[in-house]
Amino acid sequence: MAKTVKSTVKKETKTKKPVAAKKAPAVKSVAAKKAPVKKVVAKKSAAAAPAKRAPAASKVTTRKKVVTAEERFRMVNEAAYYVAERNGFAGDDQRYWAEAEASIDALVVTK
Repeated sequence: MAKTVKSTVKKETKTKKPVAAKKAPAVKSVAAKKAPVKKVVAKKSAAAAPAKRAPAASKVTTRKKVVTAEERFRMVNEAAYYVAERNGFAGDDQRYWAEAEASIDALVVTK
């Protein structure tokens, strides 16, 4: 009996080296087989275009909007109201109208 006990003790005390895990073989799936992709030439968008330089401050021109005489009258009328409101409606109506005309004429061109 001594032999069997001794032999089992020796087997237990031996250290086993870790076994490296085997890699699974590569499996080709059906999804991996794709149809050939057609090359599409993308159109350049406005965002992809190079940025243009802003004109110098001295060369900046503003475009004036062309309006009819009736539209200009309504615009001046409304602007005069806001000028009068800003001054608490205390003052000369003709001065408010002249100030409103000057500001509207700077913005628009009459037909």
